[in-house]
Amino acid sequence: MAEAYIVAAARTAGGRRGGKLAGWHPADLAAQVLDALVAKSGIDPAAVEDVILGCVSQVGEQASNVARNAVLASKLPESVPGTSVDRQCGSSQQALHFAAQAVMAGSMDAVIAGGVESMTRVPMFTPNALPAKAGLGTYASPGMQRRYPGVEFSQFVGAEMIAKKYGIDKDALDHYALESHKRAIAATREGLFKDEILAVEIRLADGSASGEMHTIDEGIRFDATLEAIAGVKLIAEGGRCTAATASQICDGASGLLVVNERGLKSLGVKPLARIHHMSVLGHDPVIMLEAPIPATARALKKAGMKIEDIDLYEVNEAFAPVPLAWLQTLGADPAKLNVNGGAIALGHPLGASGTKLMTTLIHALGQRGKRYGLQTMCEGGGMANVTIIERL
Repeated sequence: MAEAYIVAAARTAGGRRGGKLAGWHPADLAAQVLDALVAKSGIDPAAVEDVILGCVSQVGEQASNVARNAVLASKLPESVPGTSVDRQCGSSQQALHFAAQAVMAGSMDAVIAGGVESMTRVPMFTPNALPAKAGLGTYASPGMQRRYPGVEFSQFVGAEMIAKKYGIDKDALDHYALESHKRAIAATREGLFKDEILAVEIRLADGSASGEMHTIDEGIRFDATLEAIAGVKLIAEGGRCTAATASQICDGASGLLVVNERGLKSLGVKPLARIHHMSVLGHDPVIMLEAPIPATARALKKAGMKIEDIDLYEVNEAFAPVPLAWLQTLGADPAKLNVNGGAIALGHPLGASGTKLMTTLIHALGQRGKRYGLQTMCEGGGMANVTIIERL
């Protein structure tokens, strides 16, 4: 079977809700990334055989196959198709897996995988809230309810369950959140995000455009202190998690260009990284966010590796208990985790986060002269994708 290589990677800087990317239609924002990947690689746009984009809230401006709409808003020719993926927060990581599988199978030679989410213009939970308001029912079928009677499927409940199960107190969560900001601040000031961030025009929610470019993740709190983080109100009474120890609502887009050996030769591109392993696992949908732990253990076993063999890890900071429980259970090195900060500081643009994290991982490995990177993230419904790459 052929190998899958990543030859270009880009992401927008994150935008706060109502912030510097709020004026962008999500299809247009994703189109900026598509064009950037083609420009970075220097390939003929017509050589792209498919575009696979992750997006969680596929309604309103993100409805009707946002991937194809992004293609039609880009400089890619009409001959390039597009399809949209929803594996909840792992949507664009799954898009990468689908793209890699296509080129490894040899059915395609060059595929763009990416994701987009405007959490300003299509607020979280909109796909559930609008139908419910219109009396059109809920995703939780009678069959699901019989299997899980009286269960509230909630990521917020899951985060609290993980914190309690693994004995992670609020103080540890607060310290972790501060460290996320510190690492993101250091990475920004040292210019470590410079090569991965695609500068796009600042467009505010009122439609105004100043002509200035958005190049710095808007969610980073450069004045963050432990005292301020610790003072944020608890999400649930008697709980441990707060908004300060959870991922930030974020607008953004990201993407990767994936090719096989034939693509490398015919397109004349050089690889940044090789896909070494990819897998996905379903787990308990009630605790929901715990899946990255067994998924990583299984992925390492299937890859014939140990956690010590991995040089850097990106574990999405949906809530601080998730990476902390992951570290604790796997015996992983905290110094290798989310070295440039995570979603607590940088934001979590849902469907775009998978390829966003991979873009950061590829660049971080290159900057540190390291070889193997592992990415995983918790996903709604109790799932987790795991991707291991080799930096070339």
